[in-house]
Amino acid sequence: MDTNENEIELIDILNVIWKRKWLIIIPTFICVVAAAVISFLLPAKWEVDALMLPSKFFVQTEQGQFEEVLVADPRQIAGQINQKSYNSLIASELNIDERRFPELSAENLRDTKLIRVVIRDTDVARAKSVLHKLFDHLKIQLDRKIEVEAKAINSKITTYEKGMKKKELDIQSKEIDKSTTKQQIFSAENKLKISEQRVINIAEEMKSVKKRTEEIEKQQRESLEGKKEGMEAISLLLYSNEVQQNLRYYNTLEENLSEEKITQENLRLDIKEGQEEIKQLNTDIEKLKNEMEEDKNQINLLNDKKARIDYTQLVKEPTSSLYPVSPRKKRNVLYAGVMGVFVFTTLAFFLEYLRKQKNPVPPSV
Repeated sequence: MDTNENEIELIDILNVIWKRKWLIIIPTFICVVAAAVISFLLPAKWEVDALMLPSKFFVQTEQGQFEEVLVADPRQIAGQINQKSYNSLIASELNIDERRFPELSAENLRDTKLIRVVIRDTDVARAKSVLHKLFDHLKIQLDRKIEVEAKAINSKITTYEKGMKKKELDIQSKEIDKSTTKQQIFSAENKLKISEQRVINIAEEMKSVKKRTEEIEKQQRESLEGKKEGMEAISLLLYSNEVQQNLRYYNTLEENLSEEKITQENLRLDIKEGQEEIKQLNTDIEKLKNEMEEDKNQINLLNDKKARIDYTQLVKEPTSSLYPVSPRKKRNVLYAGVMGVFVFTTLAFFLEYLRKQKNPVPPSV
């Protein structure tokens, strides 16, 4: 029984569709034609997209590694674009009516730092101009922040370079002092050699004077022991004068010897002080060289950090789609046909329902 009722219902449905077929077919056909005409009459819109990468710089971690830092979050930049923050500015610069400004949207590509900007417009050249203008404004805005970092790095490099120049001048000055001290030591060593030779000569001269004095004293004693009394006074006088002269000369030599020894001590002290000064100068020079090497390393690190700075880039130039993205003619026609069939079939069943309500069928006996 249920099967028969279902068959009757299916037949009723088919009968209604067949009975109202022109109500379904003709309006649906008209909708399809209208959709096709409208789709062909609407201007074709092309999709132009570009990829942008915000400015970034690197900071050095405690482990000595460089970590990338973006000046702005790509999602935030995409949000500003989607909020039409730049539309008015670009429209005024390109003389575009803001009310007819093309559709502009942006997104942060997943798991990347790239921003994809898409614009749909009937004029591909205009769309590309809009994207270029947008990139120019973003570049100015974002690079302004990166310039602060670049200037700070340049300032540090300049400070280190000035410090290196000062240290280099200090090294040159100390090298000159070192050379002067070496010459002074060399001169003192030569004077010491001369003084040592003088001491030897004075000592030999003193020995000679002492020996001569002893000989004179011996001759004086022999004269005193001699029998020639007439010659005694003259001999004593001569011997006494010569002995006195030798003694005075010996004392003079002894004084000269003492002075030379004092001179030697002073020269040795000067040499020792000069050597200590050279050691200190060498230590200072080595310290300055180490500091310069450290400054060079810092400058290299800063230059490396500066070289790693990336300004806002247009990774992908504005590129249009191969085919228009709207209107989608085939899809519109298909949608019109499907919707037409659905709507007018529903209308057909509704009209059939109204007819049955007005003319009810009497129940069979």
